[in-house]
Order: sequence, then C-alpha cells, then structure tokens
Amino acid sequence: MKPWANKMILVIVLAMAALLFYTRHQVIICGSADNDLVMSLKGSGQQYKLVDLPEKAVKAARQGSGVLILAEEYPFKTSVISEDVLKRAKRKHLKLYIEFPDQIPGLNLSEEPILMSLERGVILSEDIHKGLPPMSLIGLNHCYIQPVKVDSSLIIMAKVAGFDKAEYGTGGVPNYPLLFEHQGILIATSKLSHFASGRYGPVDSWKKIWNYILTTVSGSRHLEFPNWVQYLGPSFRSIPLPYGARESSISRGAEWFFNGRFFIDPSWKEMWLKYQGDGTNPFGPPVPQEYLNGDGSLGILEGHASRVAWDGAEEYRYWIRNDVQGEVSMALAAAGSYLDKEEYKTISANLIDFIFSSIIRNGPRNDPKDPNYGLMGWSLTHPWVYYQDDNARSLLGIIGASANIGTGKWDRQIAEGILANFRTTGVNGFRGERIHEQDLTRLGLEYFQKQELINPHPHFESWIWATYLWLYDKTKYQPLLEKTERAIRLTMAAYPDKWSWTNGIQQERARMILPLAWLVRVADTPEHREWLDIVVNKLLENQVGCGAIREELGKGSSPFDQTHSNAQYGLYEAPLIFRNGDPVADMLYTSNFAFFGLQEASRATGNPKYQVATEKLSEFLTRIQVKSERWKDLDGAWFRAYDYERHDYWASNADAGWGAWGTLTGWIQSWIVYTQILAETNTSFWEQTAGSAIGPVADSTLRFMLKSNSYGRKN
Repeated sequence: MKPWANKMILVIVLAMAALLFYTRHQVIICGSADNDLVMSLKGSGQQYKLVDLPEKAVKAARQGSGVLILAEEYPFKTSVISEDVLKRAKRKHLKLYIEFPDQIPGLNLSEEPILMSLERGVILSEDIHKGLPPMSLIGLNHCYIQPVKVDSSLIIMAKVAGFDKAEYGTGGVPNYPLLFEHQGILIATSKLSHFASGRYGPVDSWKKIWNYILTTVSGSRHLEFPNWVQYLGPSFRSIPLPYGARESSISRGAEWFFNGRFFIDPSWKEMWLKYQGDGTNPFGPPVPQEYLNGDGSLGILEGHASRVAWDGAEEYRYWIRNDVQGEVSMALAAAGSYLDKEEYKTISANLIDFIFSSIIRNGPRNDPKDPNYGLMGWSLTHPWVYYQDDNARSLLGIIGASANIGTGKWDRQIAEGILANFRTTGVNGFRGERIHEQDLTRLGLEYFQKQELINPHPHFESWIWATYLWLYDKTKYQPLLEKTERAIRLTMAAYPDKWSWTNGIQQERARMILPLAWLVRVADTPEHREWLDIVVNKLLENQVGCGAIREELGKGSSPFDQTHSNAQYGLYEAPLIFRNGDPVADMLYTSNFAFFGLQEASRATGNPKYQVATEKLSEFLTRIQVKSERWKDLDGAWFRAYDYERHDYWASNADAGWGAWGTLTGWIQSWIVYTQILAETNTSFWEQTAGSAIGPVADSTLRFMLKSNSYGRKN
C-alpha cells in the first residue's frame, strides 16, 4: 500500500472516531439560544443541539444519549412534557434532565410553585462534584420551586445557618427537594439554568453543579466553562488594575446615586411614601429606570435590601435616614469638586437643607428652650430616636460637604448638632447606645450629664468623639478635649477583653481609628500614638494580600453575633461570617470605616505602614466595585459582602435588614467614594476642612448651649 493511502486511512479513522465521540456525548437541549446555560457551553467541550420542543428533543436524541429540557417560561409556566414523550424517551434509554416540570408519572406536582426567601440550596449528595461536600451551600435567591415529596434528594432548599456550610444540618426547618433522581430522570424543581439571570452563587459552585448534571446526562468527561455567563460581577477580579482605575471608580461610584434613581422626585413621591410606611418594613421594588431623579430637596433613599428576586432585580429600602443625607451630601460635594460637576454640589446642598427643614431637625429639636434642641432624629419615621453615631456621620458629612462647596451656611447647625450631643454625654464621655426624645424631655439634661456610664463600644460611641475633637480644634473649648480624652482612655483600658461588639470585633477596631487619629492631631503624645498603633496593628493582622480586611467575631457574646440555630437565621441583625477565618470582607461595618480612618491616621502620623494598608484597601475596593450592564441600579455600587477567596459576592445573608447583597447610599457608598477621592488627591478630611470658619459661630453657640444656667434645663 502506498504511503499516501496509509495517511488517508488514518485521517478517515480519526475523523470517524471524532464523529463517534461527538455523537456519543452530544446532548439535545430543549431551550432557547439565550438561556444562561446554553450561552455558557461555548468552549466548554460539551457538544449540543438546540431544539424548541420536548418531543423534538426526544426524537432527535441518539439511542442512550442525553436530553436537557429547560424551563424557558419560568416562573410563569412549568415545563410541559407529555407522558407519551417520556415513554418514548424511556424506550430509547435516554438520560433526561428536566427542570421545573409540570408533571412526572409517580410524582405529585399539583401544588402551586413556592417562592423561596431566606432558603439556600444544601448539597446532600457526595456525588455532586469534588469541592462541594455534603452540607455545602448555594444561593438561588428568591427563586420559585415546585413542592414535591421524594425519598431522597441530591440538593434541597432550606433556611439554614452558616457561611458556606449548613452548620446545624437541615433539621428544625422545612426542607424542599431541589435536585433529585426519579425513575432514572434527573429532576430540578426550579430553573437551575437561570444562574446568571437569577444571580445564583457562588459562581464556582454552580459550575461544579452543572458539571455534574452535564456529565451525568451526556457521559462527557469533566468540563471547563471558559465562557461562563455573568451579568454582574466585580470590576477587576485579579488582573492588574489599569491606569486611572481609581479615578474611574470615583466617577462610577458617584454616578451610581443617579443610576439607582435614589433621589426622590415629586412625580413618584406617593410611591416612596407607600413603601416607606412607618419605617419598620420599608421594602419595595427598584425605582423604574424611566423615573426621574429628584434634586435632593426631598432626600435620598437608603439603598438596596439584599432581597434578590427571581429575575435578579433587588428590592430597595424606601427609608429616609438622617445619617444617609449628610453622608451622601459629603460624597457628592467632594465628587463635584474632583470631577468638576457643579450639579453634584447643588444636590449636595439641597440634601443638607432637607435635613434642617424636615422633622429630623424640627419640632423639639428646633426649640431653643427644649433639651432636645440641636439633636437630629434617626429618620423621618423615627425622629424621636437619637443615635449619636448616626448624628456623628451626618454632621461629618455636612462638614465635609461645606468644605467642598466652599460655604459656612450651616456652621450654626453643625455647632448645635455637635454640642447637643456633647451636653447629653455623661461625666466619662459616654452616652450609651441611644437616647429617646421622651426620656430627654422627662429627665432633663442634668440627668444625662451626671451619668457615670462607661461603655467601651466604639460602634456606638467613638465617632461622636471625633466631632468633639474637630470642634475643639476650631474653638479650643477645653472640655471637648478633656471629656473625649477621658472616654478614649477608658475605652483603651478596656481593650480588648471588655469591649462590646456589634456584628464583629473588627468593626469596633475600624470605628476606633478615627478618634484616635484626630486625638493625635490635637494632642500628639507618645501614649496617644501608641493607642492608635494598638488598634491599627490588630485590625491589619486581618488584612490579606489582596487588601481585604477579614471579618472577625469577638470574645463573649453580642446581641448580633453568629446565628445560633436554623430557626434564627434571618430574624435579627447578624454577621456575614459564621466563624473566624471565613474569608469575608464587610463594606457596611468595617472596610468602609477602616478605609476612612486609615486615611486620616496615615495623614495625621505619616506612618508608612498605615499608608501601605490604605493603598491596599483602596485597590481592593476598586476591584470589587459592582459592574453590570443589565442592572443599572447596581452598576458602580459596593455590596456589603465579598468573599475574597472565591472573588465573589458571597456570605451568610442572615442579617434581617442589611444583608450580604445590600447597598447603602450613606454608610457604604459615601465613605468609600469620599475616601477614594482623599486617597487620589493625597489629603484628608482634617486637612480639607481645616479652613472652616466655624469658630466664632461655635463660640457663641457654646455660650448659649453649655454655659447658660437656664438653657434647656428641666423645670
């Protein structure tokens, strides 16, 4: 035989082998070309043919091959597969995967689909895939499932506690089958192929689940998914940051306020009032993109609520909080200066005017003869509640906004706000968690001034101290420094074992950095620098290579510590982690405030370690900023949670109000955007506001509010 003939035979044999392999492992998919799974199969090595009806899929399938019937009309209509089609599939020995089915012989699927809420997927089978052991958790958000009773499941849905593992098993709560095998058919009670459109997570876990389904049905070997579809993700996972990345982060972060339509406009004021209600359950759908943004004169909404619908849309928190107004005013004014956008400054000023013209600062809070005078209410629905940490953030925001706008218009109200908190502080410099209007009215100022409370709880106490130090720098009124230094000294003496903590001990350290940095500004002593070093160094023990700051639970107990049972999951405020070591950063309670505090500490001390840590944290925050073309109201935001090992938005979503995928126009967005600007321009809040001319106004306010024997006294 001639050489060329041998080569021809070899080519034919190889081609036939390839064709045999192709046809042997090819699957027939009943679905659409824009299905998340179908689009993700590109480059995966999985061969498939697409058809539009189950009967066509079964007819086209080769004997013994695989068929996937996807739920293309989910959640409005289940997948209809006739009994005749199933019989033909059985005769051809086909391996079927069916999702969200209408009926299957031998199963009772007559009940209406159930909307999941806090439930997550729990892996029960050891066969799913390496890396997803039993009790591993996956997220399907607010998906719909077909309720059914089966003897055993591969995956169930259940409301369970844990970070990425069902820590207490699946007992004590309802269990719903999600993926199981029945008479040789792999059945999903929801649309598992909806992973991108429904924002399922973690992404890596869903790749493993689909690897299992596809290899089971097709007989293929392990698959890779180089073109896995995602409609939302971090801006830069691991690639080197491009030039100008932080500047772009600032611009996108500021524009997000407008992308979300968070500024209330008169044209949809009634919708806002409807969903805000009495403030106890202020949840509603996203503001439609075609709605108008307001100009700030009616305030700005709180953000997203970590309630992700079946289609990936996320509910809003239709609540108007005092702190948020001040914080956003600061971020917008600074962004207006940095990006040369005067319209940002106009809206910033309107937000501040809104605070002082609303019930937040009106009523007894605007009566010079009332002990409540000068305090700012928690929200429009709860103006009688005074959290000093919320007052502090609002006041700092107004101070920062004033500096960037270049005005002293609100100096009197700033001084009144700081001094109203100061004159309700006890002899040791602590106020407790909060004060109520009725208690202040009933008991009078002297009651609170004479309290000997010691409350080493930086989350609630420490940032109001920062405002006292800032005003001391402008007035040299000695009690502001003396009482603050006393409170800080007592707090540091109690560190670490006697500190109270809220959702974690890291947030307490993060909040403590700012007053310690400003104490160095006004009283630079070795002891004060040592205090700052103690807190910063301990915080940075948890800063990992990518710049993220890992969360940590404190010693002892907290009202908001880890969830203690499956039944308690989602009922209270809670941490993002279950145990120390879980690789999660928190942008609501820790990283945001640590970023600002570290920038201030770095500029106050010149400590290169602080500078390096701040830059690493800035880079991390630049990377994890949300990028999404599909959900414009999320593009440019920061979620509360980020799993820095998975490079994914994943954590325990146990917090009842501000969960893993929540955003906050104030606490999160404003402090990150503002501090990114400070870092980019090599300055600090302290330096930026150093030119404030509040001194004379504050001096007269001091005489009026603190030195009058009759002012604000209980009769």
